[in-house]
Amino acid sequence: MRQDIPTGRWQRSEISGRYQTLVALDPATVAAAYRLRYRVFVEELGARLPGDGIEQDRFDPYCDHLVVQDRQDGRIVATTRLLSDQAAERGEGFYSQTEFDIDAIFTLPGRFLEVGRTCIDPACRGGIVLTTLWSGLARYAIERGFDYLMGCASIPPGPSGFAVEAFQRRLTPAQRGPLWLNVRSLRPVPDHLRCQRDDCGLPPLLQTYLRLGAWVCGEPYWDEAFDCMDVFILLPLTRLKARYSRRFIRRPAEIHGHA
Repeated sequence: MRQDIPTGRWQRSEISGRYQTLVALDPATVAAAYRLRYRVFVEELGARLPGDGIEQDRFDPYCDHLVVQDRQDGRIVATTRLLSDQAAERGEGFYSQTEFDIDAIFTLPGRFLEVGRTCIDPACRGGIVLTTLWSGLARYAIERGFDYLMGCASIPPGPSGFAVEAFQRRLTPAQRGPLWLNVRSLRPVPDHLRCQRDDCGLPPLLQTYLRLGAWVCGEPYWDEAFDCMDVFILLPLTRLKARYSRRFIRRPAEIHGHA
């Protein structure tokens, strides 16, 4: 059996043609997600991270790992990790708190789910895999009673550097959170790394966040290890339900169990 094909138990799955979205319940499947993260973040994007073929950190043991599996060959082709407010309280807090002061966010009533370390196999970066991943994510969040999705969305530098001001100008008023929800970056992008011209545009994942109704709250953080700037994203689930319930949230009859 190929190393990338996991075995073991899964939580309920959501099937969309060739692909299915599942929450891994066994160590082999979680390890497959870590290997995909290493291939994308370290080998492809050049992140300077520890690990020999595995990308993980101190937050992972407290997370659920949502994966997209190719039903034809069993490969894990996409993954994201989900950290609930309850798990964050038991463990290391939220990853976002290592980059931003997010105290203003916690004045909102309701429950929070942090989304992070999202990546897709380079051979599968079509709309269907991302849509399948988001369908599973939306159902996970809504069935468990969360009120907000949040996380750090990464933007790579262009040839001239990080287009911080150009990115901010690109945002519409509807894509900016209320001023009182702005977070404080714990490490802003240094002036010498900034540029005026936006040579790259918005990454597909960030575009998806914004189409779903997410807000960008505050200034970006400079992530030196990943060589990118991160922006804090907040998505009230009421906005997601109102805009994309038919596309991303399927009827119960369309959800299949898999053991």
